[in-house]
Amino acid sequence: MNKPWIDKIRKIKPYVPGEQPDIGDIIKLNTNESPYPPSPMVKNIIDEYDADKLRLYPSFKCDELKTVLSEIHNVNKNNIFLGNGSDEVIALCFQTFFNSDKPLFFPDITYSFYDVWCDLYNIQYKRIKVDDSFKIVKEDYFGENGGIVIANPNAPTGRYMSLEEIEEIINRNLDVIVVIDEAYIDFGGESAVSLLDKYDNLAVVRTFSKSRALAGIRVGYVMCCEELAGYLEAVKNSFNSYTLNSLSQAIAVASVKDNCYFENCRNKIINTREKTILELSKLGFQTIPSMANFIFTTNPSIKASFIFEELKKVNIFVRYFDKPRIDEYLRITIGTDDEMEKLVSAIKKIIL
Repeated sequence: MNKPWIDKIRKIKPYVPGEQPDIGDIIKLNTNESPYPPSPMVKNIIDEYDADKLRLYPSFKCDELKTVLSEIHNVNKNNIFLGNGSDEVIALCFQTFFNSDKPLFFPDITYSFYDVWCDLYNIQYKRIKVDDSFKIVKEDYFGENGGIVIANPNAPTGRYMSLEEIEEIINRNLDVIVVIDEAYIDFGGESAVSLLDKYDNLAVVRTFSKSRALAGIRVGYVMCCEELAGYLEAVKNSFNSYTLNSLSQAIAVASVKDNCYFENCRNKIINTREKTILELSKLGFQTIPSMANFIFTTNPSIKASFIFEELKKVNIFVRYFDKPRIDEYLRITIGTDDEMEKLVSAIKKIIL
């Protein structure tokens, strides 16, 4: 069939998320979701929410949410830009900040949405190779470029880069925007937010999807200087000025206010992560040091792809990347203690 329009279509190889099995009774450890429910204060918001409000457009200023975020991060609310999950926020950062004739730099092993956005927005880019232990080498980012994006802790490895190294990269690239994607920073490490007063070329991205157990409401934000936030608002408002719905805003506010619950869940995940690493080491696994809510692990004696498929047979889902350099690793989200014990037990049966 003749399709004269086919060469005018933009063809993009899309980002592929982890499987979302539509079956019950599974242990889902493949998409880095929280194993715990959101704060009880969130449930109260949902139970008491006035559905009549949904006939009205939501607040496009998101003042209440920006106010509570400004308090926990000690930044001015005018330095906060909000969007539908950190994916939309980062996509808008790409559109707004990276318009150079020089390539955008990011690691070769990292969040695989970065090169998708580059292809979508026609941004030149260069993947910078991490070393053999999956560490980012800061000196590799000192060359001429059109911007930098670094996930810290990195995904899918969980590796954390020190704040001193991050600052050195920012300081050596004052003529471009440096985006630090901190989707997992709550599980370890020091946030680059503390550097915002020193560098107006820094943007720090955060999400409610991981440590706040709210992947379903799609709320993310970036903290940066007021001028950069204004540029992001202008780009966002050029196609959709009402990105966050009213209920999501109210839920996010409630979550931020319940800091005690947040700390408790985060600490449980960190403790379970360390116990899981220890138990897997007894089975011959070698795990990359992680500061995230997942681990990146390999067993030199057995193929990762085989373990991945065998786990699926018993309804345990982890993440496998069939890509060079990481195709012998599994990325495993940290679940509850009970879920991780069942995972270890299932792996024992597979490999012993």
